[in-house]
Amino acid sequence: MGAATPRTSGPDPTWTVYLVRCADGSLYAGIARDLAARIAAHNRGAGAKYTRGRLPVVVVWQRRRQPSRAARQLEHAIKALTRADKERLIAGDERLWRELRRRAVVPPASQRSSSARGGRATARVTRAPLARAPSP
Repeated sequence: MGAATPRTSGPDPTWTVYLVRCADGSLYAGIARDLAARIAAHNRGAGAKYTRGRLPVVVVWQRRRQPSRAARQLEHAIKALTRADKERLIAGDERLWRELRRRAVVPPASQRSSSARGGRATARVTRAPLARAPSP
């Protein structure tokens, strides 16, 4: 996961969700408040354990301005994607990004809709497979 910095007062700072390609060709997903600093840390060997033996890393995809909760959920969802789906994100598949964001981001309990029965907060969580790219 991305490096954390001390929390400041005021609104929740935004995060960047990113994918890097390691020197061995593998892909690593992470989050960061300051992407340039995080990539520099990865390339110094001070980043994630996974990337330390696979240096240097290069950013191949990123999405900025994510709230911290959404960024963590998206990082987790991206790490669970197949390599082919990660490559689709890198290639700019906006449909996949929108679907991933819709499925991965669960709002906090205070923002979930109440059900008609009992008024308990519920979240819509779907685990169906992501849409596949059309065959050539």
